[in-house]
Amino acid sequence: MSNVLFLNVPGYGHVNPTLGLVDALVKQGESVTYFCTDEFKEKIEKVGAHFISYSKETNPLTKRRKITSEINIGEFLDRIGEMLNSSDAIIKDILDKIKDLEFDYIIYGAMFPYGNIIAQILEIPSISSFAVFATQKELMAQKKEFMDMSLLKNHPINDIYKKVSKQLKQDYNVELPSNMLELFFNKGDINIAYTSKYFVSHIDYYDDSFKFIGPPIYDRKENLDFPFEKLEGKKVIYISLGTVFNNTSSRLYDIFFKSFANTEAIVVMAAYNVDLSAFDIPKNFIVRNYVPQSEILKYTDVAITHAGMNSTSDLLYNNIPFVAIPISADQPYMASRASELGAAISLDKDKLTPEMLKSSVKEVLTNPSYLENIKKISNSFKQTGGYQKAVEEIFNLKKEKHILA
Repeated sequence: MSNVLFLNVPGYGHVNPTLGLVDALVKQGESVTYFCTDEFKEKIEKVGAHFISYSKETNPLTKRRKITSEINIGEFLDRIGEMLNSSDAIIKDILDKIKDLEFDYIIYGAMFPYGNIIAQILEIPSISSFAVFATQKELMAQKKEFMDMSLLKNHPINDIYKKVSKQLKQDYNVELPSNMLELFFNKGDINIAYTSKYFVSHIDYYDDSFKFIGPPIYDRKENLDFPFEKLEGKKVIYISLGTVFNNTSSRLYDIFFKSFANTEAIVVMAAYNVDLSAFDIPKNFIVRNYVPQSEILKYTDVAITHAGMNSTSDLLYNNIPFVAIPISADQPYMASRASELGAAISLDKDKLTPEMLKSSVKEVLTNPSYLENIKKISNSFKQTGGYQKAVEEIFNLKKEKHILA
C-alpha cells in the first residue's frame, strides 16, 4: 500500500473526473489524502479518500468570485498576481498539514499551480490530472487580447513572478517554469488525460508521458431523487450549462423556454444556482438545481450543452446527439472539436435565437451522420481502458521509481 497525496482545484470540472481514479486506487489498497475545499468534502470522502481542506484565509483559489465569461486580460493577470503573492502562505499551509505524514507519490490537477512545486519539495514522483484538453495556445487564441505579447511582457506581474521564483528557489530549491502560464498546465512524470487520442487535436502536444484513459465514467452513487417516471415513454431533451458560467446570461434560459415550451418533449434542465424566478417556467420543463446526469442520460434523446469537458464526454460516450452553446474557458475548444469531427452543431451564444436552436436540435436528431460520428468517438473512448488503465500506468510508474509499498 502506498500513501498518495492529491491536490486539486476546487471546481466540479476538475474534481469530478478524479473521483473515479481515487476510487480505483483505494480499491487497489492505496491510501489517498485529498486536498480541496469543504464543498467537495462529501464527494471525496465517499470514494474512500482522507479529506483535508485548504485554509481559506491564505488561499485565493478558495475565494467565491463573481464568475463572468468575459474576464479581461487585466483581471486575469491580477488574479495570477494574487495567486503568486500567496504562494508562500499556500505552500506552508499544505506542508504544515502534512508534516506528520509521508507520501510515496503525488497526484495533482494540472491547473493547480502548486502541484509540481509540492512534488519537487517532497521529492516524490508526480502524476498530473488533465481535465482540460485545450492547450495553452488554443485557450489564449480564443481572446485576441490574450495574444498581445507586448502587453503580457510589460505587465508588472512579470516582476512578481521573478521575485516569487527567486524566493521559492532560495527557500525550497524548486524551479518554476520559464513561462508562468505553464503553472496552469502542470505536467508530471506521467499525465492522465480523460479522453482519447482520436478526440484531441494537436496530438503533437501530447508526448508519451500522456496516458489517454477515456472519459470519467463510473458509478457516482448519486442521490437519485428525481421523477424518472415522468420521462418514461417520452421524448426527452436534456439542457445543462454546467456549474461555472451557467449564470452569466439569463437570455439563454429565455431562449430555452421559448424554444421548447408546450412541445411534446419533456425538457430536463439543470440550473445550478441560477435564479429563474423572473420566468414563467413551462409545464413540460423539469428544472432542478442539480440532476443525476448519468441517470438522466439513459432517457435522453437529444441534449443542449455548454460543452464542458465532463458533459461533452458523457454525451459522446453514451451516443447522444447534441447541440453545443460554448460560453468560455475550454468550452469553445470542446464544441469546435466535436463539430470538426461531425458529431455536433456548435452555436454562437451571442447570435442564438429560438428558431436557430430548434432547427439545430432537429438536425442532430434526424441527420444520421451525427450519430455515426458520435459512435466513432464513443468507440475510441471505450477502447482506452478507463480508470483501470490509469491505475496500471500509475503502478508502472511506481515500479519504475522503485516504490515498493
